[in-house]
Amino acid sequence: MAGGLEPALAALRRGRGGAAPPPPVFLTFLLWRFVQGRRSSRRAVLLLGLCDAGKTLLFARLLSGRYRHTQTSITDSSATYRLSRDKSTNVTLIDLPGHESLRLQFLERFKAAARAIVFVVDSVAFQQEVKDVAEFLYQVLVDGTVLRNAPALLIACNKQDVTMAKSAKLIQQQLEKELGCLCLPQPGYPTILVLREESAATWGPAQLGKKGKDFDFSQLPMKVEFVECSARGSKGEEGEADLEGLEKWLAKVA
Repeated sequence: MAGGLEPALAALRRGRGGAAPPPPVFLTFLLWRFVQGRRSSRRAVLLLGLCDAGKTLLFARLLSGRYRHTQTSITDSSATYRLSRDKSTNVTLIDLPGHESLRLQFLERFKAAARAIVFVVDSVAFQQEVKDVAEFLYQVLVDGTVLRNAPALLIACNKQDVTMAKSAKLIQQQLEKELGCLCLPQPGYPTILVLREESAATWGPAQLGKKGKDFDFSQLPMKVEFVECSARGSKGEEGEADLEGLEKWLAKVA
């Protein structure tokens, strides 16, 4: 951040003829403008999640409103999403592959541009996939760039049209429990390299939330919300998707 501010400060000094530094209030304003400028340059909303969570259908529904048959993605897809209430406001939706061998390398490519992240969960298969879901979400949350930029995060509990779908509340509770466990040393579970400071690194589980307390999403630096949705819709291919909560959230973070 200091590197980005230095040109502005240098120009200010020249304009003041080398006079005394500007008052703290002005420096605070300059810093605020710089941070806002960096945030406004991040216009991407990343769609993340495991394979078959419904990301690609959700991506298609948001853009066209129409149902389409999808298959497991092996590359990213991106398109401009314009908000219905304000056609001049838009974000770039980027659908990233969910396959275990691909998802982190695609996250690495796009994470710096993320204004927000939609993490899509299969609400029907969640009970069987909870550990895999939590491990991927954990990898996202402990990433240095994600922690520093703190993009808004939405957990989209998809496939709510199916009777056996788990509620957003239950999904939140189980994810908090699993993520809390991942912050502790696990027998036989590989440790990861955690950058504690720019000059030092240690091997061990990355700490999420507050030390000594049970983890919950409110402890994270970014705002986390949950919403129930259905990219397929209750009437299947012929009906409309239920994405009202997701669309409202996109309008809020755009």
